[in-house]
Amino acid sequence: MLRRTFLSKAAMAATATSTALLAACGKKETTDVGAPAVATPKKTGLKWRLQTYAGPALAEHVIKPSIDAFNKAANGEMVIELYFADQLVPTGELFRAMQAGTIDAVQSDDDSIAAPTDIRVFGGYFPFATRYSLDVPTLFHKYGLNEIWAEAYNEVENVTWLSSGSWDPCNFNTVKPITKLSDLKGLRIFTFPTAGKFLARFGVVPVTLPYGDVQVAIQTGELDGLAWSGITEDYSVGWADVTPYFLTNAISGAWIGSYFVNTKSWEQVPDHLQTLFKLCIDSSHYYRQHWYWGGEADLRVKGAKMKLTTIPAAEWATVEAEAHKFWDEIAATSPRCAKVVQIFRDYNDVMEKAGPPYRYT
Repeated sequence: MLRRTFLSKAAMAATATSTALLAACGKKETTDVGAPAVATPKKTGLKWRLQTYAGPALAEHVIKPSIDAFNKAANGEMVIELYFADQLVPTGELFRAMQAGTIDAVQSDDDSIAAPTDIRVFGGYFPFATRYSLDVPTLFHKYGLNEIWAEAYNEVENVTWLSSGSWDPCNFNTVKPITKLSDLKGLRIFTFPTAGKFLARFGVVPVTLPYGDVQVAIQTGELDGLAWSGITEDYSVGWADVTPYFLTNAISGAWIGSYFVNTKSWEQVPDHLQTLFKLCIDSSHYYRQHWYWGGEADLRVKGAKMKLTTIPAAEWATVEAEAHKFWDEIAATSPRCAKVVQIFRDYNDVMEKAGPPYRYT
């Protein structure tokens, strides 16, 4: 009985105390009405501008998924704004614009953006250096190209090279069929600088245009075709609509593209966001591997817009032989270029000796 009485009184006391506290709080609330609110500073994240070499339709595959993933994972700490080919700066001026801080990052090959290094010739399509897309990451990670690219760009002020990866093979898509080597003579072809220099040996006339003008240039007769991609991109960006012929012989098995950043901008990025950006780059490298590999085969078999043609293997072998002479000329331009060319020779020798599925003769 005493215990029950004690509990009852304790409960009444607690209720009275709570009521008093609530009243006091209510009184304070009333008293503080009109007092200025203390604003909590809102954290402002970093904002970058990144421009790719690719137009909108192609960028949907070669970079946009990885940038979208980065922006989501960065959770407001940093935002990367993605711009397409020539949207802010002409592709040929991208390197200088990034170096000056006009933009913060670039996705492109070294060759197209006029990178001021001796190894720029190996970016994009260096003729016959690669056969398959997996050759590129193997060359960079296992055969020493990572270290060579880092060394070369360490000599360039205010630009940091981050990573290189593989894209698609380089085939011709044209308005007229190509069935023999002599058919190349006089063709006005949109291609990359070093690839164009090599193809000129066979009578090709390399043409440089803004990316967005290419399709119209074909329709107006200014261009006869492209040596800029494989068949996946031909269908993805609309070139298959205006170039009905696709040559299956490739002058390169995979495009070498890279990610570059303005060094001062990069140094402002916290370590964990630098790591996140590198992981997103790797995710883009992975996506492109399966997108191109599957697309090239599927569209050769099922694509209805382009007719496939082939130059006989014996005749095409003369093109490859000429490519090795071209390699010698490039190797003579600098000790570092000679080192890269020797790596290509050593690597391809291993692949040939390994046999199928690495190389088929």
